[in-house]
Amino acid sequence: MSTASTRGTRRSPLARHLGTLMFLAGLIGALAFGWIVFPPLMYSSTEQPIQFNHKIHMGEAGMACADCHPFRDDGTFAGLPTTAQCAECHEEPIGDSPLEKAFIDEYVRKGREVEWLVYSRQPMNAYFSHVAHVTVGKLTCEECHGDHGATETIPPYQVNRISGYSRAVGGAATAGRALLPTEVMRMDTCSDCHEKHGRRSPCLECHK
Repeated sequence: MSTASTRGTRRSPLARHLGTLMFLAGLIGALAFGWIVFPPLMYSSTEQPIQFNHKIHMGEAGMACADCHPFRDDGTFAGLPTTAQCAECHEEPIGDSPLEKAFIDEYVRKGREVEWLVYSRQPMNAYFSHVAHVTVGKLTCEECHGDHGATETIPPYQVNRISGYSRAVGGAATAGRALLPTEVMRMDTCSDCHEKHGRRSPCLECHK
């Protein structure tokens, strides 16, 4: 074979590595999609009916968590306050905030309940007793719910499109996204806390 013919069949360095470059580009693109683009797509997002400032209630007003989220006489958790409870302080607007006025006009004066979307609502197969943790275990609200009382706004309610569960009670955080202030009721959080307090519970104690 002549030298000229040999030169014609040789591939350039770029051509020789083109397959490798295409593979790396595809790999990087797939990793970027999986780590950055895909995690947010897993969740639908719904704004709460109204905004709420926990900080101003806990700080300036000097309220405690139990003032709005009390236990009933039998020890069960009452959950969210009713509009009637809010009206004890907010029968008329306090200050000149448009959000405050909207709450009074749309809920207090009409006697409507706010249809809050509860971040920490547990899946059907998970059992949680507030009285066992607060009364018996002596845990504070912040140990499970984080520094929620210091927030000035409340984030959207996000639901996993596949499981239907609230993002706040999911598993460990998916790579590529930060935790929300409300995203603290995860199974790994509960397991770590039980381990910390020397309580190794069997699976069926929490998963009925």
